[in-house]
Amino acid sequence: MVVFLVVAVLALVLPGPVREPSSELPALAGSHGIELGVAVAVNPLTHETEYRDVVTDHYTSVTAENTMKWQYVQPERGTFDWSGPDAVVGFAEDHGLSVRGHTLLWHNQLPAWLAQGSFDPDDLREVMREHFGAVMGRYQGRVASWDVVNEPFEDGSPQLRENLWHQTLGEDYVAEALRAAHDADPEAKLYINEFGVEGSGAKADALYELASDLLDQGVPLHGIGFQGHFVHGDVPEDLAENMRRFADLGLDVEISELDVRVPEPASDQDLSAQADEYRHVLESCLAVSRCVGVTVWGVSDAHSWIPEWFPGYTAALPFDDDHAPKPALAGMVEALRRGRRAHGRARGKVTVFGMR
Repeated sequence: MVVFLVVAVLALVLPGPVREPSSELPALAGSHGIELGVAVAVNPLTHETEYRDVVTDHYTSVTAENTMKWQYVQPERGTFDWSGPDAVVGFAEDHGLSVRGHTLLWHNQLPAWLAQGSFDPDDLREVMREHFGAVMGRYQGRVASWDVVNEPFEDGSPQLRENLWHQTLGEDYVAEALRAAHDADPEAKLYINEFGVEGSGAKADALYELASDLLDQGVPLHGIGFQGHFVHGDVPEDLAENMRRFADLGLDVEISELDVRVPEPASDQDLSAQADEYRHVLESCLAVSRCVGVTVWGVSDAHSWIPEWFPGYTAALPFDDDHAPKPALAGMVEALRRGRRAHGRARGKVTVFGMR
């Protein structure tokens, strides 16, 4: 029955022969050596033609918005549901897209058996290694990079979050998670993914110190994901400068979850200014030699998480509720057409742990 369901889902994902992209964005991103990604959800990916067309026409990589999170992948200990992740990875492979893995360790969206369980440190380490081994092992060679530790810091604070992992394993849980992920897939690029660190500030400084310390210990950390959930009018001017200091440590950097939410109702003037903000983000990536990509967090405004989580805000993505392009898309195109790639690009270069 499980095999039948997986086959059925995959059949829905594969509508026919691969279409050539109708947008110049994939070629432009490729000319600069970066990925241009989008977060996808399984249901519209498997049922909505317009949704799929936006993905294949305009982007070069995909991130699973939810279906790879612990709650969905391992709802009961030792019981795995691969239908959603298989659908996303299969779709990407059949359309020539790369895949970012999201996410292995987070304080949120945990199954009840884990969130409400009682574990001593050794038990929790074993749970972590079992999960990493199963998930990363299944997609080894198919998912090139993973958000291993997601949002380790408190909201708006430079303090490590008091989550299950920190409370049980101590502050070294970040290093332990990265080592466990490296053991599960030695070829994968491993990331810390965080929000509220895109511009300079105390939280960004704390993440920088954590990354520096991990590298000094020889921990296998390869990159930092700057989420980029921005409010219109508040996109940091120093985005490139802030990413560059992490790149100077020998880390890849990327904007991993980009959206720019606008207060309701969004006017034409707001959307025009939002286009400049999307352009600025792409230009900031191009200005940093080790910026490997930008991922937009959602295919269209119809599928955005913003209205539910931020009431009074809307229109955060480059495509509207009807999957029609907005000025933000033109801003991205302009950045890639006019932008010049920073010299010294190090994509594919292996980081020597503990060395700068």
